[in-house]
Amino acid sequence: MDRVILHCDLNSFYASVELLEHPELRNRPVAVCGDPSSRHGVILAKNEAAKRFKVQTAETVWQARRKCPELVLLAAHHEKYHHYSKLVNEIYERFTDLVEPFSIDESWLDVTGSLHLFHTDGGGLADLIRQTVREELGLTISVGVSFNKIFAKMGSDYKKPDATTVITRENYRKLLWLLPVGDLIFVGRASTRTLESYGIQTIGDLAQADRNALIRLLGKQGGALYDYAAGAERSPVVPARELPPPKSVGNGLTFPRNLVGWEELRSGITLLSDEVAGRLRQLDMKCATVNITVRDPNFKDISRQKPLAAPTYLAREIVQAAMELLEQSWNPNAPVRALTVTAQNLMPADQAGEQLDLLTPDASPKREKVERIERAMDGIRGKFGRKAISPARMKEKEDTVP
Repeated sequence: MDRVILHCDLNSFYASVELLEHPELRNRPVAVCGDPSSRHGVILAKNEAAKRFKVQTAETVWQARRKCPELVLLAAHHEKYHHYSKLVNEIYERFTDLVEPFSIDESWLDVTGSLHLFHTDGGGLADLIRQTVREELGLTISVGVSFNKIFAKMGSDYKKPDATTVITRENYRKLLWLLPVGDLIFVGRASTRTLESYGIQTIGDLAQADRNALIRLLGKQGGALYDYAAGAERSPVVPARELPPPKSVGNGLTFPRNLVGWEELRSGITLLSDEVAGRLRQLDMKCATVNITVRDPNFKDISRQKPLAAPTYLAREIVQAAMELLEQSWNPNAPVRALTVTAQNLMPADQAGEQLDLLTPDASPKREKVERIERAMDGIRGKFGRKAISPARMKEKEDTVP
Protein backbone atom coordinates (compact mmCIF):
# COMPACT_ATOMS: atom_id res chain seq x y z
CA MET A 1 0.00 0.00 0.00
CA ASP A 2 1.36 3.42 -0.97
CA ARG A 3 1.90 6.08 1.62
CA VAL A 4 0.05 9.40 1.37
CA ILE A 5 2.51 12.26 1.80
CA LEU A 6 1.65 15.95 1.75
CA HIS A 7 4.07 18.80 1.21
CA CYS A 8 2.66 22.09 2.48
CA ASP A 9 4.28 25.32 1.26
CA LEU A 10 3.21 28.72 2.55
CA ASN A 11 2.70 31.12 -0.35
CA SER A 12 4.94 34.23 -0.44
CA PHE A 13 5.38 33.63 3.27
CA TYR A 14 7.29 36.70 4.49
CA ALA A 15 5.24 39.06 2.34
CA SER A 16 1.96 37.38 3.31
CA VAL A 17 2.74 37.71 7.03
CA GLU A 18 3.59 41.41 6.63
CA LEU A 19 0.38 42.03 4.67
CA LEU A 20 -1.69 40.73 7.59
CA GLU A 21 -0.95 44.10 9.21
CA HIS A 22 -1.25 46.01 5.92
CA PRO A 23 -4.42 44.73 4.20
CA GLU A 24 -4.63 47.99 2.25
CA LEU A 25 -1.50 46.90 0.33
CA ARG A 26 -2.76 43.44 -0.61
CA ASN A 27 -3.35 44.28 -4.28
CA ARG A 28 -0.25 46.42 -4.69
CA PRO A 29 3.26 45.14 -5.54
CA VAL A 30 4.99 44.55 -2.19
CA ALA A 31 8.44 43.23 -1.30
CA VAL A 32 10.11 42.47 2.04
CA CYS A 33 13.74 43.44 2.54
CA GLY A 34 16.27 43.83 5.32
CA ASP A 35 16.56 47.62 5.05
CA PRO A 36 13.87 49.44 3.04
CA SER A 37 15.78 52.74 3.34
CA SER A 38 18.87 51.40 1.57
CA ARG A 39 18.96 51.02 -2.21
CA HIS A 40 21.54 48.29 -1.57
CA GLY A 41 19.20 46.29 0.66
CA VAL A 42 18.31 42.82 -0.61
CA ILE A 43 14.82 41.57 -1.51
CA LEU A 44 13.82 38.64 0.73
CA ALA A 45 10.29 37.99 -0.52
CA LYS A 46 7.60 39.43 -2.76
CA ASN A 47 3.86 39.07 -3.20
CA GLU A 48 2.04 37.89 -6.32
CA ALA A 49 1.58 41.45 -7.63
CA ALA A 50 5.35 42.08 -7.44
CA LYS A 51 6.07 38.76 -9.15
CA ARG A 52 4.17 40.02 -12.19
CA PHE A 53 6.83 42.71 -12.54
CA LYS A 54 9.57 40.03 -12.43
CA VAL A 55 10.81 41.19 -9.01
CA GLN A 56 13.16 38.48 -7.77
CA THR A 57 14.25 37.27 -4.36
CA ALA A 58 17.89 38.18 -3.56
CA GLU A 59 18.16 41.11 -5.97
CA THR A 60 18.92 44.55 -4.55
CA VAL A 61 16.27 47.18 -3.87
CA TRP A 62 17.47 49.44 -6.68
CA GLN A 63 17.29 46.56 -9.17
CA ALA A 64 13.74 45.70 -8.09
CA ARG A 65 12.61 49.32 -8.31
CA ARG A 66 13.94 49.63 -11.83
CA LYS A 67 11.46 46.92 -12.78
CA CYS A 68 8.65 48.20 -10.57
CA PRO A 69 8.88 51.90 -9.56
CA GLU A 70 5.67 51.57 -7.51
CA LEU A 71 7.06 48.72 -5.42
CA VAL A 72 6.17 49.05 -1.72
CA LEU A 73 8.99 47.98 0.59
CA LEU A 74 8.38 46.55 4.05
CA ALA A 75 11.00 45.70 6.67
CA ALA A 76 11.65 42.06 7.53
CA HIS A 77 10.59 40.77 10.96
CA HIS A 78 12.11 37.31 11.32
CA GLU A 79 10.78 36.64 14.79
CA LYS A 80 7.26 37.14 13.44
CA TYR A 81 7.87 34.60 10.67
CA HIS A 82 9.08 32.03 13.18
CA HIS A 83 5.96 32.68 15.26
CA TYR A 84 3.62 32.04 12.32
CA SER A 85 5.66 29.05 11.21
CA LYS A 86 5.06 27.52 14.63
CA LEU A 87 1.33 28.25 14.45
CA VAL A 88 1.04 26.67 11.01
CA ASN A 89 2.87 23.52 12.09
CA GLU A 90 0.59 23.27 15.10
CA ILE A 91 -2.34 23.20 12.68
CA TYR A 92 -0.64 20.45 10.66
CA GLU A 93 -0.23 18.40 13.85
CA ARG A 94 -4.01 18.29 14.25
CA PHE A 95 -4.12 16.11 11.14
CA THR A 96 -1.13 13.83 11.84
CA ASP A 97 1.67 13.40 14.35
CA LEU A 98 4.16 12.87 11.52
CA VAL A 99 5.14 16.43 10.58
CA GLU A 100 8.65 17.17 9.34
CA PRO A 101 9.56 20.85 8.83
CA PHE A 102 11.70 21.31 5.72
CA SER A 103 12.22 25.06 6.14
CA ILE A 104 10.50 27.93 7.91
CA ASP A 105 7.62 27.84 5.40
CA GLU A 106 7.54 24.21 4.23
CA SER A 107 6.65 20.91 5.91
CA TRP A 108 6.03 17.31 4.94
CA LEU A 109 3.10 15.43 6.48
CA ASP A 110 2.59 11.67 6.41
CA VAL A 111 -1.19 11.29 6.66
CA THR A 112 -1.35 7.59 5.71
CA GLY A 113 -2.48 6.53 9.16
CA SER A 114 -4.90 9.39 9.80
CA LEU A 115 -6.91 9.67 6.56
CA HIS A 116 -9.66 7.43 7.92
CA LEU A 117 -10.27 9.87 10.77
CA PHE A 118 -11.34 12.55 8.27
CA HIS A 119 -13.24 10.28 5.87
CA THR A 120 -11.48 11.62 2.80
CA ASP A 121 -8.53 10.99 0.50
CA GLY A 122 -5.19 12.81 0.29
CA GLY A 123 -6.47 15.56 -1.99
CA GLY A 124 -9.54 16.14 0.18
CA LEU A 125 -7.44 16.36 3.33
CA ALA A 126 -5.05 18.80 1.62
CA ASP A 127 -8.02 21.02 0.76
CA LEU A 128 -9.23 20.86 4.37
CA ILE A 129 -5.79 21.85 5.68
CA ARG A 130 -5.60 24.75 3.21
CA GLN A 131 -9.02 25.94 4.34
CA THR A 132 -8.05 25.71 8.02
CA VAL A 133 -4.83 27.70 7.60
CA ARG A 134 -6.60 30.34 5.52
CA GLU A 135 -9.49 30.79 7.95
CA GLU A 136 -7.47 30.74 11.18
CA LEU A 137 -4.31 32.60 10.16
CA GLY A 138 -5.19 34.49 6.99
CA LEU A 139 -2.35 32.76 5.12
CA THR A 140 -2.52 30.49 2.09
CA ILE A 141 -0.61 27.32 1.30
CA SER A 142 -0.04 25.20 -1.76
CA VAL A 143 -0.09 21.45 -1.13
CA GLY A 144 1.39 18.59 -3.09
CA VAL A 145 -0.03 15.11 -2.50
CA SER A 146 1.88 12.03 -3.58
CA PHE A 147 3.29 8.65 -2.60
CA ASN A 148 6.73 9.99 -1.65
CA LYS A 149 8.31 13.17 -0.29
CA ILE A 150 10.01 14.29 -3.51
CA PHE A 151 6.90 14.15 -5.67
CA ALA A 152 4.83 15.77 -2.90
CA LYS A 153 7.32 18.65 -2.84
CA MET A 154 7.14 18.98 -6.62
CA GLY A 155 3.35 18.94 -6.37
CA SER A 156 3.31 21.96 -4.07
CA ASP A 157 5.51 23.79 -6.58
CA TYR A 158 3.37 22.76 -9.56
CA LYS A 159 0.51 25.19 -8.99
CA LYS A 160 0.48 28.33 -6.83
CA PRO A 161 -0.96 30.06 -4.91
CA ASP A 162 -3.53 28.34 -2.68
CA ALA A 163 -3.78 25.11 -4.65
CA THR A 164 -3.71 21.33 -4.27
CA THR A 165 -1.90 19.13 -6.80
CA VAL A 166 -2.15 15.35 -6.61
CA ILE A 167 0.68 13.37 -8.21
CA THR A 168 -0.02 9.64 -8.51
CA ARG A 169 1.72 6.63 -9.95
CA GLU A 170 -0.59 7.00 -12.93
CA ASN A 171 0.08 10.67 -13.75
CA TYR A 172 3.59 11.54 -12.56
CA ARG A 173 5.18 10.87 -15.94
CA LYS A 174 2.70 13.18 -17.65
CA LEU A 175 2.98 15.94 -15.05
CA LEU A 176 6.68 15.86 -14.24
CA TRP A 177 8.78 14.14 -16.87
CA LEU A 178 8.51 16.95 -19.43
CA LEU A 179 9.82 19.54 -16.93
CA PRO A 180 13.45 20.75 -17.23
CA VAL A 181 15.85 18.60 -15.23
CA GLY A 182 16.79 21.67 -13.17
CA ASP A 183 13.24 21.74 -11.77
CA LEU A 184 13.87 18.50 -9.86
CA ILE A 185 14.50 19.13 -6.18
CA PHE A 186 18.20 19.05 -5.20
CA VAL A 187 19.40 19.43 -8.80
CA GLY A 188 21.57 22.54 -8.54
CA ARG A 189 23.06 24.69 -11.29
CA ALA A 190 26.30 22.72 -11.49
CA SER A 191 24.46 19.38 -11.72
CA THR A 192 22.10 20.81 -14.31
CA ARG A 193 25.00 21.90 -16.51
CA THR A 194 26.67 18.50 -16.17
CA LEU A 195 23.49 16.56 -16.96
CA GLU A 196 22.61 18.78 -19.91
CA SER A 197 26.09 18.31 -21.34
CA TYR A 198 25.27 14.58 -21.51
CA GLY A 199 21.96 15.17 -23.24
CA ILE A 200 19.76 14.92 -20.14
CA GLN A 201 17.43 17.88 -20.59
CA THR A 202 14.26 16.82 -18.77
CA ILE A 203 13.29 14.95 -15.64
CA GLY A 204 12.06 12.16 -17.88
CA ASP A 205 15.49 11.95 -19.54
CA LEU A 206 17.02 11.55 -16.09
CA ALA A 207 14.53 8.84 -15.07
CA GLN A 208 15.29 6.85 -18.23
CA ALA A 209 19.08 7.19 -18.00
CA ASP A 210 21.38 4.43 -16.78
CA ARG A 211 21.54 4.65 -12.98
CA ASN A 212 25.09 3.28 -12.75
CA ALA A 213 26.26 5.76 -15.39
CA LEU A 214 24.77 8.58 -13.34
CA ILE A 215 26.63 7.36 -10.25
CA ARG A 216 29.89 7.37 -12.21
CA LEU A 217 29.08 10.88 -13.41
CA LEU A 218 27.85 12.49 -10.17
CA GLY A 219 28.79 10.04 -7.41
CA LYS A 220 26.13 9.03 -4.87
CA GLN A 221 24.13 12.10 -5.82
CA GLY A 222 23.64 10.64 -9.29
CA GLY A 223 21.92 7.55 -7.89
CA ALA A 224 19.75 9.66 -5.59
CA LEU A 225 18.66 11.98 -8.40
CA TYR A 226 17.76 8.99 -10.56
CA ASP A 227 15.56 7.63 -7.75
CA TYR A 228 13.90 11.02 -7.31
CA ALA A 229 13.05 11.30 -11.02
CA ALA A 230 11.87 7.68 -11.30
CA GLY A 231 9.55 7.86 -8.28
CA ALA A 232 11.68 5.44 -6.25
CA GLU A 233 12.44 7.75 -3.30
CA ARG A 234 11.22 6.20 -0.03
CA SER A 235 12.60 8.25 2.86
CA PRO A 236 10.27 8.54 5.88
CA VAL A 237 8.68 11.68 7.25
CA VAL A 238 10.59 12.29 10.47
CA PRO A 239 8.88 14.46 13.13
CA ALA A 240 10.92 17.39 14.40
CA ARG A 241 11.02 15.88 17.89
CA GLU A 242 12.95 12.87 16.54
CA LEU A 243 15.47 14.80 14.46
CA PRO A 244 19.02 14.97 15.88
CA PRO A 245 20.21 18.41 17.01
CA PRO A 246 21.81 20.34 14.15
CA LYS A 247 25.59 20.57 13.88
CA SER A 248 25.40 23.89 12.06
CA VAL A 249 22.89 26.54 11.02
CA GLY A 250 23.44 28.30 7.72
CA ASN A 251 21.71 30.61 5.31
CA GLY A 252 22.75 31.33 1.74
CA LEU A 253 21.53 33.30 -1.24
CA THR A 254 22.37 33.33 -4.93
CA PHE A 255 21.79 36.88 -6.13
CA PRO A 256 20.10 37.60 -9.48
CA ARG A 257 22.80 40.21 -10.11
CA ASN A 258 26.26 40.38 -8.64
CA LEU A 259 26.98 42.31 -5.46
CA VAL A 260 29.89 44.76 -5.67
CA GLY A 261 31.35 46.99 -2.93
CA TRP A 262 31.32 46.83 0.84
CA GLU A 263 27.87 48.39 1.19
CA GLU A 264 26.12 45.77 -0.92
CA LEU A 265 28.19 42.97 0.61
CA ARG A 266 27.35 44.15 4.14
CA SER A 267 23.64 44.21 3.24
CA GLY A 268 23.89 40.61 2.08
CA ILE A 269 25.87 39.49 5.13
CA THR A 270 23.48 41.27 7.50
CA LEU A 271 20.29 39.74 6.21
CA LEU A 272 21.84 36.24 6.18
CA SER A 273 23.28 36.65 9.69
CA ASP A 274 19.99 37.93 11.07
CA GLU A 275 18.20 34.80 9.91
CA VAL A 276 20.96 32.55 11.27
CA ALA A 277 20.86 34.28 14.66
CA GLY A 278 17.08 33.99 14.84
CA ARG A 279 17.24 30.27 14.13
CA LEU A 280 19.94 29.81 16.77
CA ARG A 281 17.78 31.51 19.39
CA GLN A 282 14.80 29.43 18.32
CA LEU A 283 16.91 26.30 18.83
CA ASP A 284 18.31 27.73 22.10
CA MET A 285 21.84 27.13 20.80
CA LYS A 286 24.96 29.23 20.36
CA CYS A 287 27.78 28.97 17.87
CA ALA A 288 31.50 29.10 18.58
CA THR A 289 32.57 29.50 14.94
CA VAL A 290 31.35 31.55 11.98
CA ASN A 291 31.95 30.43 8.41
CA ILE A 292 31.38 32.34 5.17
CA THR A 293 31.36 31.04 1.62
CA VAL A 294 31.69 33.47 -1.28
CA ARG A 295 30.96 32.48 -4.89
CA ASP A 296 32.07 34.55 -7.87
CA PRO A 297 30.30 34.68 -11.28
CA ASN A 298 32.51 31.83 -12.53
CA PHE A 299 31.16 29.58 -9.74
CA LYS A 300 34.50 29.59 -7.94
CA ASP A 301 34.02 29.39 -4.17
CA ILE A 302 36.18 30.49 -1.29
CA SER A 303 35.35 29.49 2.27
CA ARG A 304 36.73 31.06 5.44
CA GLN A 305 35.96 30.54 9.10
CA LYS A 306 37.00 31.92 12.45
CA PRO A 307 36.43 31.03 16.09
CA LEU A 308 34.58 33.56 18.21
CA ALA A 309 35.82 35.07 21.44
CA ALA A 310 32.65 33.73 23.05
CA PRO A 311 29.76 31.56 21.81
CA THR A 312 26.88 33.68 20.55
CA TYR A 313 23.41 33.78 19.04
CA LEU A 314 23.50 37.57 18.54
CA ALA A 315 23.15 38.79 14.96
CA ARG A 316 25.52 41.72 15.40
CA GLU A 317 28.36 39.44 16.53
CA ILE A 318 27.80 37.06 13.62
CA VAL A 319 27.76 40.02 11.21
CA GLN A 320 30.98 41.37 12.70
CA ALA A 321 32.78 38.04 12.39
CA ALA A 322 31.51 37.45 8.86
CA MET A 323 32.54 40.92 7.71
CA GLU A 324 36.00 40.50 9.24
CA LEU A 325 36.43 37.29 7.26
CA LEU A 326 35.19 38.99 4.11
CA GLU A 327 37.46 42.01 4.52
CA GLN A 328 40.48 39.75 5.05
CA SER A 329 39.87 37.58 2.01
CA TRP A 330 37.92 39.47 -0.65
CA ASN A 331 38.48 42.41 -3.01
CA PRO A 332 35.36 44.59 -2.64
CA ASN A 333 35.56 45.51 -6.34
CA ALA A 334 35.23 41.86 -7.35
CA PRO A 335 31.64 40.74 -8.09
CA VAL A 336 29.91 38.27 -5.77
CA ARG A 337 27.26 35.93 -7.12
CA ALA A 338 26.33 34.12 -3.90
CA LEU A 339 26.97 34.37 -0.15
CA THR A 340 26.47 31.90 2.67
CA VAL A 341 26.83 32.53 6.40
CA THR A 342 27.01 29.46 8.63
CA ALA A 343 27.12 29.15 12.41
CA GLN A 344 29.23 26.14 13.38
CA ASN A 345 30.36 24.29 16.52
CA LEU A 346 26.93 24.61 18.09
CA MET A 347 26.20 23.99 21.73
CA PRO A 348 23.19 24.40 24.03
CA ALA A 349 22.95 28.02 25.12
CA ASP A 350 23.03 27.11 28.81
CA GLN A 351 26.30 25.22 28.31
CA ALA A 352 28.07 27.95 26.35
CA GLY A 353 30.79 29.22 28.64
CA GLU A 354 32.84 32.33 28.08
CA GLN A 355 36.49 32.89 28.94
CA LEU A 356 36.85 35.98 31.11
CA ASP A 357 38.98 38.81 29.77
CA LEU A 358 41.00 40.53 32.49
CA LEU A 359 41.20 43.71 30.39
CA THR A 360 37.43 43.95 29.99
CA PRO A 361 35.97 42.33 33.10
CA ASP A 362 32.52 43.84 32.54
CA ALA A 363 32.14 42.44 28.99
CA SER A 364 30.40 39.23 30.05
CA PRO A 365 27.67 40.89 32.17
CA LYS A 366 26.98 43.37 29.34
CA ARG A 367 26.67 40.57 26.81
CA GLU A 368 24.33 38.59 29.08
CA LYS A 369 22.19 41.69 29.40
CA VAL A 370 22.01 42.10 25.61
CA GLU A 371 21.10 38.42 25.24
CA ARG A 372 18.31 38.72 27.78
CA ILE A 373 17.01 41.80 25.98
CA GLU A 374 17.02 40.08 22.59
CA ARG A 375 15.38 36.98 24.04
CA ALA A 376 12.67 39.08 25.65
CA MET A 377 12.16 41.02 22.43
CA ASP A 378 11.83 37.77 20.49
CA GLY A 379 9.05 36.68 22.81
CA ILE A 380 7.18 39.97 22.76
CA ARG A 381 7.43 40.38 18.99
CA GLY A 382 6.48 36.75 18.43
CA LYS A 383 3.28 37.29 20.37
CA PHE A 384 2.35 40.86 19.48
CA GLY A 385 4.31 41.67 16.30
CA ARG A 386 7.38 43.74 15.55
CA LYS A 387 5.79 47.09 16.37
CA ALA A 388 5.14 46.05 19.96
CA ILE A 389 8.72 46.83 20.95
CA SER A 390 11.74 48.36 19.26
CA PRO A 391 15.38 48.66 20.33
CA ALA A 392 17.04 52.00 20.91
CA ARG A 393 18.99 53.17 17.87
CA MET A 394 22.62 52.07 18.09
CA LYS A 395 25.39 54.57 17.55
CA GLU A 396 27.16 52.42 15.02
CA LYS A 397 25.25 51.42 11.89
CA GLU A 398 26.86 48.02 11.89
CA ASP A 399 25.53 47.33 15.35
CA THR A 400 21.90 47.52 14.22
CA VAL A 401 19.91 44.44 13.36
CA PRO A 402 17.26 44.99 10.66
